[in-house]
Amino acid sequence: MLVNDLRPGSTFLYDGNIFVVLENSFSKSGRQQGKVTVKIKNLRTGARLELTFTGGEKVDKAMIEKKDMQYLYNDGSNCMLMDTETYDQVEIASSKLEWELKFLTEGTMVKMTEYEGEILGITIPEKMELEVVEAEPAVKGDTTSGAQKKAKVETGLEIQVPLFIKEGEKVIINTNDGKYAGRASN
Repeated sequence: MLVNDLRPGSTFLYDGNIFVVLENSFSKSGRQQGKVTVKIKNLRTGARLELTFTGGEKVDKAMIEKKDMQYLYNDGSNCMLMDTETYDQVEIASSKLEWELKFLTEGTMVKMTEYEGEILGITIPEKMELEVVEAEPAVKGDTTSGAQKKAKVETGLEIQVPLFIKEGEKVIINTNDGKYAGRASN
């Protein structure tokens, strides 16, 4: 595949690694050949970097498979996922899913990504509904606009929530930044 065809979401092999394109840009000045600059993420390590190619260079396309899986549990060192069609179970090292584990509860549906049998990781929903298990009491008289307090959700993640949120309530959390996104409707 030509580097000129790389778009956000494209996956390719380069220098022995698998990358996904996050952003791309093309620049050309005068008679020089154009340059393609891509911001990419290494799907094995999670590292983000920027590469610049000469227009017309080629990279190998990586065919990434995505499977619907159900998160079962974390035993401390590994996470268990189950294929909802075949009931096959797959283990992924917990260290590969440190961020995702902040939002996962038993039974959550996720998408597992793999390349030629190598499990690269999982994608979780953009917003997750979690129960508040601990919440600081609201301070009387604290009525400043947008006042917040600490709360802990069922996965152990600590977040800032509005003063009206109480223990036992369900809240919606944005999984991209780990912040409160709203109150869940009951």
